[in-house]
Amino acid sequence: MDREHFGAWVEAVPDAIRKDALWRMQVYRLALYAADMGWDDVTALNQDRRTWSVADQLNRALGSISANIAEGYSRGSGRDRARFYEYALGSARESRDWYFKARHVLGDTHTYERLDLLASVIRQLLVVISRQQGRTLREPEAAYSAHHSPDFADGA
Repeated sequence: MDREHFGAWVEAVPDAIRKDALWRMQVYRLALYAADMGWDDVTALNQDRRTWSVADQLNRALGSISANIAEGYSRGSGRDRARFYEYALGSARESRDWYFKARHVLGDTHTYERLDLLASVIRQLLVVISRQQGRTLREPEAAYSAHHSPDFADGA
């Protein structure tokens, strides 16, 4: 997906969502976008009986990312917020896993675009979580990228 497509999507998001303070969180916007983009992917996966369960799991995982960010944002303490952001992180990684499994139906190019978007969400969540916890979250060195895609680089 490109910035132009993302920009058009943003314009189509209702004001009731865009005017909420939560909308200022870039990771929330990208997570909500990933869930919306996943709608067509889940529909495609439902066309093949072998991937019905993949479609269901992917749909649940994608929806859970932005939902947990939204719930965490509304919590009163950094510790509570971090816990929900960690749930969102788990769902982002789960979504990435289901997309990889779905590549046989969705195709490599399409799948890698989604993996790149989710990699950006994962990177941003790691930063947000560490800020809420008041410490640096360290993980083993990982590129978190399927292919280089400047469209969803940090700060997009």
